[in-house]
Amino acid sequence: MGKDKNWRWGVILDAGSSGTRLHIYRWKDPEKALEDASPEELRSLPKIETKKKWTKKIRPGISTFGEKAGVVGEDYLKELIDHALDVIPADKIHDTPIFLMATAGMRLLPQVQQDAITGAVCSYLRKNTKFSLPDCDLHIQVIPGETEGLYGWIASNYLLGGFDHPELHAHGKGHHTYGFLDMGGASAQIAFAPNSTEAAKHANDLKLLRLRTLDGSPAEYKVFTTTWLGFGVNRAREAYVQSLKELYTTSSAGELPDPCLPKGLRMSLDGTPVSKPKKGETSLIGTGAFDECLKKTYPLLGKDKPCADDPCLINGQHVPAIDFDVNHFVGVSEYWHTTHGVFGGKDDEAYDFTTYQKRVKDFCGRDWNSIEPSLDSKKKKFVVKDAQEACFKASWLINVLHEGIGVPRIGVEELPEPGLNASKGAIEKAKQKGFLDPFHAVDKIDGIEVSWTLGKMVLYAAGQVPPKTGDDRYPVGFGTNIPSAGATALPPDFQYAGSTWTPLSSGASHNDSPYHPVVNGTEDGGDWDVEAENLLGKTKAKTTHSLLFIFLIFFALLFFFRKKDRRMRFYGRVNNLFHKPRRSGRFGKVSSSGHNSGPLSSLKNKLFGRRSLSSGAYERVLEEGGADEFELNDSHFRNSSASSYFDHNNDLNGFYSDSSESSSGGGGGRSKLGITSGLATPKLNLDSRFADLGGGNGLMTPGGSALDRAGLVVRTDSRERLGLTPTTTTMSLQGRRSRAGSPTRLKSPMMSPLQG
Repeated sequence: MGKDKNWRWGVILDAGSSGTRLHIYRWKDPEKALEDASPEELRSLPKIETKKKWTKKIRPGISTFGEKAGVVGEDYLKELIDHALDVIPADKIHDTPIFLMATAGMRLLPQVQQDAITGAVCSYLRKNTKFSLPDCDLHIQVIPGETEGLYGWIASNYLLGGFDHPELHAHGKGHHTYGFLDMGGASAQIAFAPNSTEAAKHANDLKLLRLRTLDGSPAEYKVFTTTWLGFGVNRAREAYVQSLKELYTTSSAGELPDPCLPKGLRMSLDGTPVSKPKKGETSLIGTGAFDECLKKTYPLLGKDKPCADDPCLINGQHVPAIDFDVNHFVGVSEYWHTTHGVFGGKDDEAYDFTTYQKRVKDFCGRDWNSIEPSLDSKKKKFVVKDAQEACFKASWLINVLHEGIGVPRIGVEELPEPGLNASKGAIEKAKQKGFLDPFHAVDKIDGIEVSWTLGKMVLYAAGQVPPKTGDDRYPVGFGTNIPSAGATALPPDFQYAGSTWTPLSSGASHNDSPYHPVVNGTEDGGDWDVEAENLLGKTKAKTTHSLLFIFLIFFALLFFFRKKDRRMRFYGRVNNLFHKPRRSGRFGKVSSSGHNSGPLSSLKNKLFGRRSLSSGAYERVLEEGGADEFELNDSHFRNSSASSYFDHNNDLNGFYSDSSESSSGGGGGRSKLGITSGLATPKLNLDSRFADLGGGNGLMTPGGSALDRAGLVVRTDSRERLGLTPTTTTMSLQGRRSRAGSPTRLKSPMMSPLQG
């Protein structure tokens, strides 16, 4: 489990006439994508990702297995499947759909051979892989050219932004999508959305396409698409050579002049280079006359064939009128390779007919012996073949593009101004890329290859988005447009995207979604795997953040307390929380030696118990100091009066206080030597103050128990020992020596006892 759980994957095998290419795509699970989607993203289609290293191509085309379909899996597809298994996470294979869609090469095979190959492919994939393959007829098929063109149209507009940002691609007349042109080895396709006038006039000729944005809203388009089978460059070349043979049937030289080959290049009729002509075999010899090449390839367009449904473009096939004021086309495959390969132009911002034709003429008019040494030696095998075929392909592309489809020649013919509905910045940006021109050849857009396979995967991913309606009234897919049908009516040939959607769990929802999905009559909590991943992901995130926070605090404290003095100050402050400061009875000052009632005293008393003040026990304060500092002054006790003992409020607690205030000599100048040093004088804990001498039954003193510290003995005398009576007043004691009333203290064993 992990981040891979958030992704959905898809595999498509593009089985073309010259080879089969593997494409791998991925996109976020719709529920995960909704969690942090912006309003702009909610109005967009699911975001598809791919990488160059995920693709792989093998040769030749799958159609070569028409008579040996049984080995197509092990001998042909295994290499591509192994590559896909290396890319896609193992735990996602069972949830990853795989498609093999064959195009023009397979269309030319007999139906029996087509069925044999598709059946063998399906059996191999089901037996040897765990990819999702629920319906072989839908996943493994020979797709019509119209479908290939429609998928290409989806891919182009998806990458260019025509779907997600129509306001930035307004070409005028309410039009914001781009047309699509594709040319392969055996066929060519066109797909575009006609302007409103032509769309209404030819509504029955259009395809209804329905997509779904991330917020669950349906998006519908009316698109015209058609294909010209046999009009790919390889098939056109075969037809061209045949026309030369028919033209020069009376030639006895064994060499047919070919204006579509560089000067001096010899080729066999099947396209193989010939060093020397062999007796009895016909070969082609290049003349390098490009203008003549254009004239000889033009008849292959079939412009003279009857048109049953006007208007027609190529080979008598119906195509609605194209408004190049709003219909701007992108061309892929051979349109790109032929304009940006041998003839350069890879840095061109847009296709320019005049510039392109000049480059072609210059190249094709050169002698082949001067061309060959200049070719890239690293890729010489493929580059040489491309150079040999470049002149014919260029002439065929120019004729199809400008004479067949009718694209205006940039640099020669005047073009209408582009629609001004878009912002000025958007128009300038589009001009720089050439997309406001009637035609622009592309290979990649934003780093992603423009391929019809991407369009198929966009359709599949859109089908996984839960609809706002909570049902399948507006399914994702395409079919014949039926103008008279209702909004929810589906054409009989409607082809679904092949994917299914799962209701959103309680943790995610569409913005302002008006429904709560109900499936099979009960509310569905969604995919448990996704829900579990959501919970686990949140838990991991919280745990990680908590641990990080704890470590930060720990290191901060470690840094702060790295010095001893800081640690001691902190300990003192914490220790004070457990002690309530008490007031000195003598001066009313706060003493730090009290026992109870700090902010945490209640908790402390519960944990450690509370010492009873009536027990008569003394508290010892351990201080540093020598033995002489604990000696009591002998004469002080013999000469002090009783009033010295009962001063102010007669508070013995104040008498024995070791506070700094008491030791400072602030008590009327009386000597406190030995008992008020604050170093180690024992302190007497009293639970009440002395009663007034004029009333009560006497002084309440602690019991006579004594505690010693390093040999020091403390003795306390009761009121009776002091010879005091309840009527004795403070004034009557003044000036009299009270030998019996003074507390007597003995020194340590190393000293002689005090004399009472």
